[in-house]
Amino acid sequence: MRVYATYNIKGGVGKTSAAVNLAHLSAAEGRRTLLWDLDPQGAATFLFRIRPKVKGGGKGLVRGRTELGDHIKGTDFDHLDLLPADFSYRNLDLVLDKAKRPTRRLAEILAPVGEDYDVVFLDCPPSISLASESVLDAADTVLVPLIPAVLSVRTYQQLTAFVATLERRPELIGFFSMVDGRKRLHREVVEALRAGPGRVAAAGIPAASAVEQMAVRRLPVTASHPNSPAARAYSDLWAEVGTVGPAGSAGGTVGPAGSAEDN
Repeated sequence: MRVYATYNIKGGVGKTSAAVNLAHLSAAEGRRTLLWDLDPQGAATFLFRIRPKVKGGGKGLVRGRTELGDHIKGTDFDHLDLLPADFSYRNLDLVLDKAKRPTRRLAEILAPVGEDYDVVFLDCPPSISLASESVLDAADTVLVPLIPAVLSVRTYQQLTAFVATLERRPELIGFFSMVDGRKRLHREVVEALRAGPGRVAAAGIPAASAVEQMAVRRLPVTASHPNSPAARAYSDLWAEVGTVGPAGSAGGTVGPAGSAEDN
């Protein structure tokens, strides 16, 4: 099982869009894929038409009162399951603070489903916190969406420096999101960061109405507009960063299946 996290200190940079589309692409390849929506706002959960509720909330999962597998829901896509968001995740830092090994806790929670999934995506809320430290410890690869702006570059540098201090360091890959090639500043920032230290993906996600309409259609753009420039960009990104082993069994999803609406 390989764990990816879409994460940035800043909000509104395309974390959820990336998690949803890359998870859909992973599942479309036949890989058993799980997306855990860790953001209390529950955008990924909404997009997959699933009720944002986990019985016992984040406290139940962190304290071991409930098992991760008990809350996994099937989506409308083969091989793709979702662990929904819950509004209690807003207090995840407080709950983790009382755990014995708080920065290891999310990895420990994920461990029991390690044989059930080939790929796990963690869609993370924006912040630097105990919860985000636990995400960074659990992830093998952290995908960092970057708006082509000076402050985004600074944020990526801060994140890179922070990850360098960790005992367990995930692979950190930045990628540009909401790129408008007509803007000179966008072109200059993209060129500068790709030429600098750290890994930045060659694939970039364009600013596109198809991505904005995901919330209306409640579908990944890779499903609703598979031939659009945005969908092709996500496909290129996944081809670049999707370094996992052989695809899993094609024989259905793990966890409850069926229609996703209000599961």
